[in-house]
Amino acid sequence: MPVPVPRQRAIPAVESGQAQAAGAVGGPLKEEAHRDAAPTSGATLTLLLIEDDPVGSPIVPELLDSAGKPVRVRTARNLTEAERLLTDDVHCILLDLALPAPGGSDADDELAVLHHVLQLAPRHAVLALTGSGDAERGAEAVRVGAQDYLVRDELDSRLLSRAVRYAVERKRSDTAERRLTESRLRAQENRRLQRGLLPTPLLDGSSLRFAARYRPGRSRALLGGDFYDAVRTPDGTVHAMIGDVCGHGPDEAALGVELRIAWRALTLAGLCGDQLLGTLQEVLEHERADEETFATLCTVDIAPDGRHAGLCLAGHPAPLLVRPDTPARLLPYDNNGPALGMLPGARWPRVQVELGAEWSLMLYTDGLIEGRVGAGGERLGQDGMVEMIRRQLAEGLRGEELLRAAVQEVRRLNEGELTDDVAVVLLDRTA
Repeated sequence: MPVPVPRQRAIPAVESGQAQAAGAVGGPLKEEAHRDAAPTSGATLTLLLIEDDPVGSPIVPELLDSAGKPVRVRTARNLTEAERLLTDDVHCILLDLALPAPGGSDADDELAVLHHVLQLAPRHAVLALTGSGDAERGAEAVRVGAQDYLVRDELDSRLLSRAVRYAVERKRSDTAERRLTESRLRAQENRRLQRGLLPTPLLDGSSLRFAARYRPGRSRALLGGDFYDAVRTPDGTVHAMIGDVCGHGPDEAALGVELRIAWRALTLAGLCGDQLLGTLQEVLEHERADEETFATLCTVDIAPDGRHAGLCLAGHPAPLLVRPDTPARLLPYDNNGPALGMLPGARWPRVQVELGAEWSLMLYTDGLIEGRVGAGGERLGQDGMVEMIRRQLAEGLRGEELLRAAVQEVRRLNEGELTDDVAVVLLDRTA
């Protein structure tokens, strides 16, 4: 019984660089060509010999693998038989380059048979077999995609056994390197995409200073379910928001981006307060994959004079206001409305807030306050965050430094990485 090789992730043949058109592969070979051909520990090594010897004399001596086990040899007299015999347990192909080219091939292509085999079996190791005076053709076969070439008249058991083992290991190494390269390219593309989805605040003409920190909870991700943005409308009003989609996966991250873009478009169109949040709830209800998905949101619109603002809360923690004459404090949240997606037809009151001549306003998601404090399981909470910010302000921290120090201290208090997304936005107005 042949020992099956574990099947790896299917990769289209056209990715290998050796196949030109995966659609040309027919029958079972189309599926088999997507699988790696590398022996597992203890598996019998299988060699497929493709050659048509008119005198019938065997050209492959008895072979042993590295463990001293006999190598199983299958022989195909043409490519049709080779396609039938090329099953999961074949690890290496020994191809006679003197075979006639398949029908439809370029008559001037001396390696047409090799091109065809590489197309049929892009994940198998291939050894090219040449005549004694055809070393140049063998070298060209290696350049095209074979792992090595052998001269028919020089074959012996030791040389062939070593060449087969080398070809299989080299193919496995090449495949691993290719997959690593593909993985790196995908990661680079994902990072570029995620960076493009992060906001660029539009605050040209405003005297307010803007700072933000963003830290997704998912490992190796650049984007989570938290989202934020800030824009200045033509009348001089600065609008800022921060939100949090429940959950931490890519679906939640995508929904957060959709809500952020919708918020910006609606804000620039002149909507604010209850009308804006009601429209955002409609967007969420149409775009969410699960009816139980919801999002919290905090929006502020700061008047052109910078001294007062309108505040709307949709199930979101209240912002922190810092002024030179008073300790840092949370803004009122008595009129906090429900999270988006929780109640059809909900309303979100807009509360007027006096800011003063000089102030800092910090918007944040619950990832900043839900980290644990030590091993006891107690949460930092809003009160703990307010005390932490007051202490850091007393140390002279402002702007980006303040946000960086806040996130670092929350991680330190949690005694490890935070599992929730964290987003913090800081708007400053100086006299």
